[in-house]
Amino acid sequence: MKYLITFFLVLLAFAKVSSQEVIGTWKTVDDQTGVVKSHVEIYKRDGKIYGKVAQILDKNALANPICKSCDGALKEAPILGLEIIQGLEKKGGVYKGGDILDPETGKTYSCKIWLNEEDPDKLMVRGYVAFFYRTQTWERL
Repeated sequence: MKYLITFFLVLLAFAKVSSQEVIGTWKTVDDQTGVVKSHVEIYKRDGKIYGKVAQILDKNALANPICKSCDGALKEAPILGLEIIQGLEKKGGVYKGGDILDPETGKTYSCKIWLNEEDPDKLMVRGYVAFFYRTQTWERL
């Protein structure tokens, strides 16, 4: 019985720790309209954080939308599977030092992400240029 209780306590502690990570799948919510647009899978590669579009939920989107406004190698790349977050590194409770791509405009912004202190199932995603920024709240799936 003692081992069973210990097992459940360890399992509970592990669940709490894993819920505090940014790694996972998140619903992107447009900060202006409140519409859920996609699911983004955030993962770690070579010690840095990346994110790709895992599912497109926008009912107005084409069947296989492409990044029409992107430049270079991403020009007309399929948005599904597109890596939109690149190269974030953890510094304290914030991941920063990388970029985020807005596939609707094709523009890339400096990026930082962090978990909402009051609700770790909400991810704060900020894209910025100099002192100008826009922050969205994504929700954990």
